[in-house]
Parts: sequence; C-alpha cells; structure tokens
Amino acid sequence: MTSLPLAVHPQERRVIRALSLPGLIRLVTEIDDNGPIGRRRGCLQSAFDDLSAPQLRHAIDRAREFGLVHGDEDERVRYRLTSSGEDLAEVYDTAARWARTHQFPTAVSDFVSRVAYTLDLLSHASALAHAAARIGDARGLAVPGGVVLGREALAALDGPRSALGAWLKAHASVLHHPALHSSRAGDEWERAA
Repeated sequence: MTSLPLAVHPQERRVIRALSLPGLIRLVTEIDDNGPIGRRRGCLQSAFDDLSAPQLRHAIDRAREFGLVHGDEDERVRYRLTSSGEDLAEVYDTAARWARTHQFPTAVSDFVSRVAYTLDLLSHASALAHAAARIGDARGLAVPGGVVLGREALAALDGPRSALGAWLKAHASVLHHPALHSSRAGDEWERAA
C-alpha cells in the first residue's frame, strides 16, 4: 500500500474532523448536486429537512468560516459553493465511491455516513499505513467499528487519501482556522443539538 503523508499532524486531524461534520457534508453535497440554494421562502428548510435548525446553522457557519460557501444578502442566490467548496464536494464524492465499493462502514450506509467514516479512517492514515504494511498475507486489517478491510480496499484507499491530501494542500489556510486551535476544538465540531 502506498503511504502518503496525510493526517500525521494533530491539526490535520482536527480539520478532517471538522470536514466530517454531517451537516457540512449535507450542505456541500446538496449544493453541488442541486445547484445554489435560492432565497425563496422555505428553500433552505425543505432542502435540509433531515437537519435540525441548530445543526443547519452550525454547518452553514462552518462552511462560511472555511470559505466553502458564499452568500450575499443582496443576491437572488442565498448560498452557492466557492471553488474550495466545489473541490471539497469532489473529495466527498471520491470518499463515498470508495466506501460504497468496499461496503464501508456497512453495505447499507448512507452517503453522509460513508463520507464521514471514510474521512475518519483517513485521519488515522499513518497508523493505517503502518498496520497495513505489517499484515502481510493476512486476510485484512480490522479498523474501528469492527470492519475488516482487505488488501484491495486498503490499496484503493489511496484514491480518497490523494483527493483529501490535494484539497488540504490547495486550501492550507483552513489548517490555521482559529477555532481549530482552541482547547475545545473537539467539542466545537460535534453535531449541534
């Protein structure tokens, strides 16, 4: 398995955790799949009826802070993806395709779960690469959640790893986001209640 230098630094793990926020995944992919969200009354609520108002507000705040969405009070469009957001949508799609192909975390997982679990797996990339190198001819490698990934799945993980690594490199400013430096950063990225 090829080992790429990703997620070896705690700051990168924090960014990946922030990018794994289910509401953020939903927001970015909804806009990517269906276009900008208009200002018409009810557009936002109807597009995200599976998220509570605080969850959606939290996701929008994070997306704005990270420069993933843009919205202007005077425009007809309420929210649209920036180029950074479009690039992140590609990372999410790559992660979801890998997860669907390898039935990760389960065969019946939804898109958001596939992306979130795959990003979490990538946040442990250095440990994963080290363990994969040691499995030799074993049937696979057990990862968090009790899932066993075979050699093929581990090798194919280079696709999502490369996509995420390229995004982090191209958008390195997110690594310096002030909220990621706080001692409460772990709690900050949790799903809003």
